[in-house]
Amino acid sequence: MITVEGLRAIPIFAPLPSEPLEYLARAVEDIHLLPGEYFSHEGDERALFVVVEGHAEITKVVNGEERVIGVRKPGQFFGEVPMTLSTPFPASGRAAEATRIIKLDVTVYYTLAAMAPSVPTRVAGLAGRYLDSLQAIAAEQPETEVRVVGPRLDARVHRVAGFLTRNQVAFDRVTLDAADDGRVYPILELPDGARLVGPSMREVAIAVGLDVEPAGAEYDVVILGGGPAGLTAAVNGAAEGLRTVVIESLAPGGQAGTSTRIENYTGFPFGISGDDLASRALKQAKRLGAEIVVTRTVEALRPDRREIVLDGGETLVAPTVIVATGVEWRTLPVPRVERHLGNGVYYGAARSDAAVAQGQDVCIIGAGNSAGQAALFFSRRARSVTMLVRGESLGSSMSRYLIDQIAANDGIRVETRSEVVALHGETSLEGVDVIDKATGRTTRRPYTVVFVMIGADAVTGWLPPDIARDAHGFILTGADAAATAAWTADRRPFALETSAPGIFAVGDVRSGSVKRVAAGVGEGGMAIAFVHQYLALPQRALQADTMDADDPGGAGNGGSG
Repeated sequence: MITVEGLRAIPIFAPLPSEPLEYLARAVEDIHLLPGEYFSHEGDERALFVVVEGHAEITKVVNGEERVIGVRKPGQFFGEVPMTLSTPFPASGRAAEATRIIKLDVTVYYTLAAMAPSVPTRVAGLAGRYLDSLQAIAAEQPETEVRVVGPRLDARVHRVAGFLTRNQVAFDRVTLDAADDGRVYPILELPDGARLVGPSMREVAIAVGLDVEPAGAEYDVVILGGGPAGLTAAVNGAAEGLRTVVIESLAPGGQAGTSTRIENYTGFPFGISGDDLASRALKQAKRLGAEIVVTRTVEALRPDRREIVLDGGETLVAPTVIVATGVEWRTLPVPRVERHLGNGVYYGAARSDAAVAQGQDVCIIGAGNSAGQAALFFSRRARSVTMLVRGESLGSSMSRYLIDQIAANDGIRVETRSEVVALHGETSLEGVDVIDKATGRTTRRPYTVVFVMIGADAVTGWLPPDIARDAHGFILTGADAAATAAWTADRRPFALETSAPGIFAVGDVRSGSVKRVAAGVGEGGMAIAFVHQYLALPQRALQADTMDADDPGGAGNGGSG
């Protein structure tokens, strides 16, 4: 984490007074790079990078060959043109040797610009060597639709901010210093001047114009869950002319939306965050005509009637249903954990959680790839990052490339055979107790932010008995479904079809799934192919499927997402 003194050593910041420098020290990302490691890629969203130590190269692919088209030494920038023109990066940046850089994203840059106008003037001047009339463009601020007002460490504020981010709603966040003023938060300020105090998620969705009601009552396919598998099914279904609706209990993205970076997704050689992947899929599904309905849960699924009953009693009718409800993070088995949820303790870790980690002592519980990516991401902003691992090492559950990156990062500490056994703090998390299972010794740690990623479970108890599940609650499909007493049709089920004809399961909720984003995306596309095959069956066969199905009743508190 860079200091005010470190910032004063950079020429553009040297003349600034203490206030903007103190803000920058809290707000910028402090990134340490290995030789050859990229810090930005052509097409990335705009930002301003400043080299602190080392040597950076600017590269661009020309006629299929990557060429070095510029260099940046300590004190020099990369990103002045994108920041001035509000355009993506026209080239990439990488470390030529061990290099340290700081990153100012759009919000940080414009906040600094308001505090120190000399900075954007200098940046525009550099860009102006190649382009004219940049000052007016540089002053333009991104348009926002709403403002979320509340304390930084407030569970409801955090939840609303995450909801808006994942639903692609632009907003400003106004952070207050304290929460002990007796007021209810968050306060949602809308463009027309209206203010909502402590709104429910449904009220937030309505206020910002998201769909909370299906446009019709009959569809060709209803998709339950808006994670990568569900959104892919929506993209393919809508593209192929099926009347398609996605029912999502909170916001699109699923568990993948809480991943700071996905490195092994084909087609993204430098990785992509879960937020970005979900955002692109959501835009694509909407553009192709799929309906995305949020803040709604499913109360009952009735295969015999082809009915899906939503909370509030609204009923949809469709010949096919795709269950893509994913999994939910396992809860931390520690006393009083509920009082700190969203206020020091968080399940999963998305890029939108960066603000809560800024300058804090962060603890990450878990040893999977998601935990490793989170550790790397937060090490750029947090004062310290510690990974607590129950097992002997990271090797049994984490990809080698992540293990190597973590080992090379001085800002991350890994403690094996360790567990959190207690949380401390009244209004906010002030520390945790950690037991070393090797010695039996328990110590108090100053962690004020804890991200929990200790596995996930399928939440499928709400499904009717027609839909068979394995011993862990995951949905059986294909040959496994055919082997159960629940399958009574006189044909073999399709590969992703459940024991209830016409109902399919994809992604993490499916028994035997690979539990990888790419696999879920593939299954989402496959499911639509099977939907077409199912709908193409002779009408007599479809009627037989319906008559053979048992009456499930299937009510419960199940949901999607």
